Amino acid sequence: MVVDLEYMASLVPVILRYVPLTLGMAIISMAIALVLAAALAIVRVLRVPVADRIVAVYISFFRGTPLLVQLFLFYYGLPQLLPAARSIDGVTAAVIGLTLHFSAYMAESIRGAILGIDRSQWEAGASVGMTELQLMRRIILPQAARVAAPTLLNYFIDLIKSTSLAFTLGVTEMMGAAQKEAAGSFRYLEAFLVVALIYWAIVEALSFVQRRMEVRLARAFVR
Repeated sequence: MVVDLEYMASLVPVILRYVPLTLGMAIISMAIALVLAAALAIVRVLRVPVADRIVAVYISFFRGTPLLVQLFLFYYGLPQLLPAARSIDGVTAAVIGLTLHFSAYMAESIRGAILGIDRSQWEAGASVGMTELQLMRRIILPQAARVAAPTLLNYFIDLIKSTSLAFTLGVTEMMGAAQKEAAGSFRYLEAFLVVALIYWAIVEALSFVQRRMEVRLARAFVR
């Protein structure tokens, strides 16, 4: 047979052992990136002097360069500048790269959601004596979160798929495990097809969650 189905079946439990590592990297990166993105978006919206320009350059760099190049910079290039960075392993470098890369994209999404809030909300908060930060925390960000949530979940899905690049740093996650199995058996089609199907299953599960979340948010908004 062109495709060895029996071999593919034997690979499934092997690849599944690395799902926790893949999801772990994605969840940690997403959690830190969300906090960082919110801070970056607030700086951009409030136009904080000096910091606003620094954030603009940060977002431009991480959106304008390939993720793989950024991962290589952190893992292979950074130790040249900082000797202490030589102790960073592949997983840590991958998490750092994914966090910074996706925080730049999410910052722009959150900024757009904040700017989409009706101006009257800002004026109402200012009329009762709220500072800009109080207004942002108590009124604007909760509303912006509802608007940005579907887009942010899309970024999380992309982030999970992007963890496959971690194998280039020597990390044995799902893609790295598939690569090793393929190199040992020379059954590249089967190995990469199995890992593709597992990624697909994870993404479809998250897409289902996203659709349910959008329905709930829409109902809450109508009420």
